[in-house]
Amino acid sequence: MTTEVILTGTGVPHPSPGRAGAGTFVRSGDVQIQFDAGRATALRLVDAGTHPTQLAALFLTHHHSDHVQDVADVTMSRWLHQQVSATGPLVIVCPEGPTERFVRRMLEPYEDDIAARTGHTGAPPPQFELITFSAGGDPSEVWRSEDGTVSVDAVAVHHEPVQAAVAYRIRTPDGIVVVSGDTRVCDEVALLAAEADVLVHEACRTTALAAAIAGTVFETIFSYHADTVALGSMAEQAGVRHLVLTHLIPAPNSEDAVKEFESDVRQGGYRGRVTVGADLAHIIVGEEV
Repeated sequence: MTTEVILTGTGVPHPSPGRAGAGTFVRSGDVQIQFDAGRATALRLVDAGTHPTQLAALFLTHHHSDHVQDVADVTMSRWLHQQVSATGPLVIVCPEGPTERFVRRMLEPYEDDIAARTGHTGAPPPQFELITFSAGGDPSEVWRSEDGTVSVDAVAVHHEPVQAAVAYRIRTPDGIVVVSGDTRVCDEVALLAAEADVLVHEACRTTALAAAIAGTVFETIFSYHADTVALGSMAEQAGVRHLVLTHLIPAPNSEDAVKEFESDVRQGGYRGRVTVGADLAHIIVGEEV
């Protein structure tokens, strides 16, 4: 069995060429799961050679719009395809609180569209199966695949003032993948990512740009994201084998800018493999380079 990780979106709230909204796809054998669904996730899934109908579950890290903008599209795309492939409701897993409330309300703007389509075709309305959990400071299992080969743990992270933000750890027969969601560098992710094969972590060049952003709104924004230098230190201490940077702040627009992200984590002491994320970057868990 081979576990693959594909970045379906490496962007941030501000649109950037070639970068869809936040999202990470993990495939282990027949088990396909998606983490977050920022703008254009449904399209990126198809670009990656899969489809919303093939997802066993969709996991959300928190309620910020750039992580959930495409949840309705993924759900609706799966529903519209039911006449071709009857796969049933989409399983959505998320922490209790604002993210749960968003999911419960997300289809309300489409009520007239849904009514017209169901009235015309006789099809049942779109459905999703919502699984919620209380986000705590200790990792706990929140989902397991039907075949038992893949399990997902969650832990609360530090993205304050956002409440109930979480990171996820995916265990497969090939190893461990961790998806940070949005968070400062924190002990909770360090524990979750101990000896991980792949850590997909948001990355913000706070140290490098501290002087440039001092006294601006960006100083506030950067303060609840993961500084790349501190991230490199944490990943090294946690024994992470492959660090994958995503949700890149600021989005690099040149090869030199891409290299600066890697330089930052090396400055923090990280000695493992680094991938500075681009949309549809493809990682094989356990692959030797």
